[in-house]
Amino acid sequence: MVRALFTSFVVCFLLAGAAALSAADQRAPAPKQAGAAAIVNLNTATATQIATLPGIGEKAAQRIIEYREKNGGFKKIEELMNVKGIGEKSFLKLKPLITVGDKSTPKQQQ
Repeated sequence: MVRALFTSFVVCFLLAGAAALSAADQRAPAPKQAGAAAIVNLNTATATQIATLPGIGEKAAQRIIEYREKNGGFKKIEELMNVKGIGEKSFLKLKPLITVGDKSTPKQQQ
């Protein structure tokens, strides 16, 4: 009797674990897709392209474009933190995904 209960418990445990792994496998592609995003040039991208960045919606994308137009473009990617709603934490997530790609590349390397 005890052996049968133990066996049933193990089988249920293994089935539950397999179901959890299967569900995790189905959700796994979403983060990979976000990580595969193309580098976005803050000086040339459209609002739609900027909005593809993680944590950036249409309104934030529009504020980035307004900042770009008002200030003659971004000279360094760190200037993104001057845009309302984008702090250091957000910037650090975006840093590997953005560029300013202007012609003064030597000035960017500080």
